[in-house]
Amino acid sequence: MGLSVAVTGAAGMLGSHLVARLAADGHDVTGVDLRPAEHTPSGARHLIADIRDGAALDRAFAGADALVHCAAALPSYPVDQIRSITVDGTRTVLTAAERARIPRVTHISSTAVYGLPKRVPTPEEHPREPVDPYSRAKAEAEEVCEEFRARGMCLPVLRPKTFVGPGRMGLFSMLFEWADEKRNFPVLGRGDVRIQMFGMADLVDVVIRVLEAPPETANDVYNVGAAEFGTIREDFQAVLDAAGHGKRVVSLPAGPALAVLRGLERSGLSPVYGRLLYKLLDDSYVDISRATERLGFRPRQSNRDAVLRTYDWWRTLPPARATTGTGGRTSRDPWRQGALGLAKVFF
Repeated sequence: MGLSVAVTGAAGMLGSHLVARLAADGHDVTGVDLRPAEHTPSGARHLIADIRDGAALDRAFAGADALVHCAAALPSYPVDQIRSITVDGTRTVLTAAERARIPRVTHISSTAVYGLPKRVPTPEEHPREPVDPYSRAKAEAEEVCEEFRARGMCLPVLRPKTFVGPGRMGLFSMLFEWADEKRNFPVLGRGDVRIQMFGMADLVDVVIRVLEAPPETANDVYNVGAAEFGTIREDFQAVLDAAGHGKRVVSLPAGPALAVLRGLERSGLSPVYGRLLYKLLDDSYVDISRATERLGFRPRQSNRDAVLRTYDWWRTLPPARATTGTGGRTSRDPWRQGALGLAKVFF
């Protein structure tokens, strides 16, 4: 028998895939987002509402058997909005879920809460050490979750690595665009650091597992990411190889390149973020053994699988949709390259 499931952030990257999967599995789905949905499948409805609007959430959550809280602000948002949406929004969502007596709420967090972890692979017990407004907000939202769990709510928390799949744009669109334009692609340093990502289909699978698991199993914190992943150089080169133009990943001296990128970040001339840049200089992957042992979760896609699947999807888009950049308001739009676009001539 199908469940009644509410999904916040339903127009976003994860939310839209999750709504489609839940509806296909026969569940009754109510999506909530500030933006309209690109597609609402049979068995689902979409409500346009702010997750900080408790009255709207009361209407959306009425009768729900489960809730998946995907909504959050991206790192590109203004600092005050990041905290308001991610922290205050999470509190409003959980308060409304408590009023609606929803028996299970799954919170989508991020491995960003670890900051720049001292231990790799990083276990769930590693301290939360956020380093910027985005990661601080994600960490604070987890603290809000802990308050509600202490009051008796079954509240699984998933910490995914950067997830990639059809619909994903953001900074990945820059790699895809340069590959299609027969250009080489730069990496900081030698590009030999191992950066774990996560296939979208696998992330949706693990959310479903958490919804179906016994409460004593579900009510925990889980790292989730690809089981197979190579270096940045290997994963990016796979895209250049798929483009078929014989182009290569090109190393840039890390120190000078980082200084230039940080300058562009501070000036607003390019959508790069300090946390992202520094993470690209060191190995970044998490221990997923808790999810594999307790949830029986086995990721099916490697980094390369996920990135190439996304690239294949990107190549089907009309040119204007594939390359028209925005200010980074959503992961489903290509982000403006700003001054970085001028660097194409060198590659």
